[in-house]
Amino acid sequence: MTITSGPAVRIDGVSKRYGETTAVDGLTFEVEQAQVLALLGPNGAGKTTTVEMCEGFTEPDAGTVRVLGLDPVRDTERLRSRIGVMLQGGGAYPGARAGEMLDLVAAYSADPLDAEWLLRTLGLQDNRRTPYRRLSGGQQQRLALACALVGKPEIAFLDEPTAGLDAQARLMVWELIDALRRDGVTVVLTTHLMDEAEQLADQLVIIDHGRIVAAGTPAEVTARGAAGQLRFCAPAELDMALLRAALPEGFIPRETTPGMYLIEGEITPQILATLTAWCAQMNVLATDIRIDQRRLEDVFLELTGRDLRG
Repeated sequence: MTITSGPAVRIDGVSKRYGETTAVDGLTFEVEQAQVLALLGPNGAGKTTTVEMCEGFTEPDAGTVRVLGLDPVRDTERLRSRIGVMLQGGGAYPGARAGEMLDLVAAYSADPLDAEWLLRTLGLQDNRRTPYRRLSGGQQQRLALACALVGKPEIAFLDEPTAGLDAQARLMVWELIDALRRDGVTVVLTTHLMDEAEQLADQLVIIDHGRIVAAGTPAEVTARGAAGQLRFCAPAELDMALLRAALPEGFIPRETTPGMYLIEGEITPQILATLTAWCAQMNVLATDIRIDQRRLEDVFLELTGRDLRG
């Protein structure tokens, strides 16, 4: 493996237009080596175009893209053997057998992974002689992942790696991606599954209409501008005006359903202590006290809207 200093991927002021449509509009971000970055966005946000520019399939109209310090378009021959690309459509010949496809991709690498081991790891050992067109959607997806990884890439670009997979296969792919990170492989993945991004990613980049609308760790993105939520159970119809007076300014308690209460704001140990002290003063026993933060899905919808997109 070639050792490269600096970020694994650097995108600086990158734009790309198709006719009158601006697919990517001035993107700037970096992906550190041996990290997992989840690139998120609604359909048409510019995710695929961004990844294609990193893979060298598309050239930006403005700005620079560097992958392992190289230009993906001009240095494609030097870069091709160092990256793995998973295409959502699989990219396989319909009549080719699963094992033949993997062996063919492995043949392009000087030091590939053992194809039999990879087939077993991805639960495809019984499908080695199955034609691609006869594989289920989930099996095709796992074969596409195997083809992306068999060459021992330094960076793996994974497009919707768990689309169409059942719960067991999805967990297996998560474990494999985590193992890649531990082995020093950089992973750039696109996904529509917010829990997948929260589980796997070291860093998130959310884009919409070709621009970054949020970036950071999953914790940073979900906490940014977010009001925490403290929930508790108590006898119904407590006087919320009295509780609001006991809390610092800006905190809004309310009874969501009879006997179920919610306090919104930045929840700190002091706020929790204030609540319990108030309950003790009112001779009220609060139960099932829990503190929730906004989910990534909530933040994503707030940033990109709830309208369906084609």
